[in-house]
Amino acid sequence: MAVPVHAQETPVADPVQPVPTTPPAAAPAAESADIIRSIVVNGSQRLEAGTVLSYMKLRVGQTYTQEAADQALKDLFGTELFKDVSIRNNEGAVVIEVVENPVVNRILLEGNKRIKEDKIYPEIRLAPRQIYTRSKVRADVARIIELYKRQGRFAASVEPKMVQLDQNRVDIVFEINEGPKSKVQQINIIGNEVFSDGDLRSEMVTKQSRFWRFFSSSDTYDPDRLAFDQQKLRQFYLTEGYADFRVISAVAELTPDKQDFIITYVVEEGDRYKFGDVTVESEIRDFTSELLTPLLPMKEGDYYNAKQVEDTVESLSETAGLYGYAFADVRPEFNRDKETLTMGINFQVAESDRVYVERIDINGNTLTQDKVIRREFRLNEGDAFNSFQVKRSANRIKSLGFFQESLEIEQKQGSAPDRIILEANVEERATGELQLSAGFSSVENFILQASVRQRNFRGKGQELRASVSYSSFSQSIELGFTEPYLFDRNVAVGVDVFRRDLNSFNFIGNDRKTTFEQLTTGFQVRAGVPITEYLSASLRYGLSYDDVTLDRDRFFIPNESGELVCNPLIAGRYLCDALGKRTTSSVGASLIYDDRDNRIRPSRGQTVVGSLDFAGLGGSVKYLRGRLNAAKYWRVLGNFIFSISAEGGYIHPLENRGSAADGIDDVRLTDRFFLGEPQMRGFDIRGIGPRVVRNSTIPALDENGNPYNMIVETKNQQIDDAIGGRAYYMTRAELEIPLGSGMRELGLRPSIFIDAGAVFKVTTPILQNPQVAGTLNQRDANGDLVLVPSDEDPAVMVPVPVENALGYLRTDSNGDVVITPQAVDSDGNPFPIATQFTERFFGDSPKPRVSVGIGVNWNSPFGPFRIDVARALLKEPGDDTKLFTFNVGTQF
Repeated sequence: MAVPVHAQETPVADPVQPVPTTPPAAAPAAESADIIRSIVVNGSQRLEAGTVLSYMKLRVGQTYTQEAADQALKDLFGTELFKDVSIRNNEGAVVIEVVENPVVNRILLEGNKRIKEDKIYPEIRLAPRQIYTRSKVRADVARIIELYKRQGRFAASVEPKMVQLDQNRVDIVFEINEGPKSKVQQINIIGNEVFSDGDLRSEMVTKQSRFWRFFSSSDTYDPDRLAFDQQKLRQFYLTEGYADFRVISAVAELTPDKQDFIITYVVEEGDRYKFGDVTVESEIRDFTSELLTPLLPMKEGDYYNAKQVEDTVESLSETAGLYGYAFADVRPEFNRDKETLTMGINFQVAESDRVYVERIDINGNTLTQDKVIRREFRLNEGDAFNSFQVKRSANRIKSLGFFQESLEIEQKQGSAPDRIILEANVEERATGELQLSAGFSSVENFILQASVRQRNFRGKGQELRASVSYSSFSQSIELGFTEPYLFDRNVAVGVDVFRRDLNSFNFIGNDRKTTFEQLTTGFQVRAGVPITEYLSASLRYGLSYDDVTLDRDRFFIPNESGELVCNPLIAGRYLCDALGKRTTSSVGASLIYDDRDNRIRPSRGQTVVGSLDFAGLGGSVKYLRGRLNAAKYWRVLGNFIFSISAEGGYIHPLENRGSAADGIDDVRLTDRFFLGEPQMRGFDIRGIGPRVVRNSTIPALDENGNPYNMIVETKNQQIDDAIGGRAYYMTRAELEIPLGSGMRELGLRPSIFIDAGAVFKVTTPILQNPQVAGTLNQRDANGDLVLVPSDEDPAVMVPVPVENALGYLRTDSNGDVVITPQAVDSDGNPFPIATQFTERFFGDSPKPRVSVGIGVNWNSPFGPFRIDVARALLKEPGDDTKLFTFNVGTQF
């Protein structure tokens, strides 16, 4: 017992009995000893003595009895203000000794790792500066344990500790032993005869604990899930026709080690029913029974399916909404015949008034102007109600990307039975994006990017964007603006201005070699108008200026007049042909059909886009290019999203640039189609389609000792240039896998996919294959290798490797062709160092290339992230494959 800091004695006089002026007559000793003459409270610090006395019924003048003293003790302890109380009676002088409970100074947690403090503290009712009581601590312990039970940790225990401080203060420490998660060791089902235990377990959310479920929480015991699984069992049996099915009992028992649970269900399947007569009785005009009954999905003789009945009720309600009856009451009336085991159903559609939209309310928008939301509504105030148009309006608002994905338009009763109020409660999302990022991409290596984008500029739904990016593959600066409703009319206009610097390169060993550089500057103006609800058209005009150059030191040599020209022997005629400055003036049109439920992240619907571009409205480039894209989305197997897409294109030249015999294609290299990463996973960037591969050759001897030029097939020793094609196609099938709510909040979206496509149709280029026929197995007096010509002396200097050094063929004084291991010609003048090579042409085939793989999108805190692992199943010679690709810090 703590020693009180000070004692306070407060005698309390009887407030009713007057103070006698003369001493009363002497009473018997025993009787006067039982009369309370005074009450004194000792030990109280924070409480006044009068407050302590008010909690009990002992009063001066009363007869002191042991029963009264015991009741006083109960009353004082019942206040939970005192740690200890004692009562002494000294011949009518009652002394009450109290020890007050301490004041809580702090509340601390120890041992919690799986559940953070910010989740536990709200469960604790005891707070600093409150008076400590055992009952409050016990209640807090129970709440903490219950919190751990909800997390599946039934073995958790909490031990409260009290640390005594000065001034009668204490720290309360809850020592937590979290224990392991309680798993479901086994699920037993008793009474099932038609369906196996495995069939029924597959319908449950709770799963048995197995080693392969280490990433899942479905095998954790949760009593709430136990009740949900009973409902899942009932739904399963009802969809299979067992209308009398019931779960008799569901018991969860702890295993002997008190760690895991064994769940046992006792079920009664009952008989299986079939549909009897299925009819519709409608009291709504123009919504007749004769019209609706033949359209019902269930037929007499089919096995009863409760889910089908629910879907039919919903379908009839939506159909009534299409006719303008927003509050149609559809009730199924069941007629069960246990003798014939049939279930007759009569869908009763009660009489209802046609409903009109009285008002459209929009709440929650603080930045976005009302008109931006209202113009997406497919209904206006005063229009007849139409449930389909309400759903379409919600989808269009969600497609803006300004509000929450779960947006729904509520339907409320208006001022009259035939009036309805549509209410859109929106939650605005951030629409401004500022990105300053650095990253690494398997496509573009090191990336620096800065961009500013506002998708809801000034709250008017306008889009304003600016971006600057730099990588080892490209550099660009772009500005753009889009007005979706010009002068508040349904006409979208936009303009883009850009400058792009594209470098095409390859690696020889660890050295990066630039093949050509394309600098493009231009702009595009576009406009779009809707034709119908789902069909729209757009027009565009673009003007761009291209300057394509090659490294003059590597690819240029002087001609007969001394002018530097592109050397096809080194660069290849297809690269020399791409050189020059040109202007492209093009006009294009697109026809777009789009009925997807969400343009940002669709789950159902389809889109088809056909476009045609004509270049030749002025400028120096002339072609006609057409493209067709299509995609369709389904929600399958619950929340899985399956999609297929296909696209293709063809470019037709409108100018004659040269002869096919010269290897010149009428479509320039920079205007052709290319395909590969990231469009088709499993292949490298521009890894599909026509290409010229140049390999080094070295002198070698075959197994018989005969000399020949051996092609070096080492990947990093070859030059691989994709030259594109006039035509391409690509298809894709993808299944997006749903995750739990926690993973969805992290922005993870995994998928499995299969891609197929090809690029083809290009004029075969002139290949460079310099060869020298002869015998390369002799040496002259100086030790140089000597090539003895078999037919004629070579007329050109051809560089070849000589014993890991570079040398050149020349004719010596005796007329023999020898190899000099120096970078000079026969006159001693410097000559560009190169190796002897051979070129081969691959990939000009429409045969499909196919890849399969898995990938995941992650909206990470440091930017969008995509990773794919794909394997090429079908490929053609020359194609470049790639197993693992990722992108960080850039959009896809």
